Amino acid sequence: MTMKTKEMEVQEQELVQEDNERTRECRCFVPRADIYEVGDEIVVAMDMPGINENAIEITLEKNILNVKGYAQIDDTGEYSLAAAEYEIGDYERSFRISDAVAKDKIDAVYKDGVLRLALPKAEQAKARKIAVKTA
Repeated sequence: MTMKTKEMEVQEQELVQEDNERTRECRCFVPRADIYEVGDEIVVAMDMPGINENAIEITLEKNILNVKGYAQIDDTGEYSLAAAEYEIGDYERSFRISDAVAKDKIDAVYKDGVLRLALPKAEQAKARKIAVKTA
């Protein structure tokens, strides 16, 4: 009973809250993300399996980076589904971006079901070496 409850809590956290009306009739998930720093940039890697690269929408407005991926639901009628463990749905996630990121240089690459966002650090946020002078 406890294991089932925990599993359902995790599942609930993965779904986007339905505070606003959706125009598509499918589930909407919050993609899991890893955020790490490499050199002079911050990288965000998000799992978004089953999404076509043309169905990904990334916007930046008022320091909020919004990522949306729209699933293509294939219902050709060519087969009869015997079992389904993989759930099809859209993905939505938002990140608050600080002024330490060069917003005009953000880059996105989608490959093998993973979306990678490269957020370069702004010049004022980069570490710099300060020379020591003798008096």
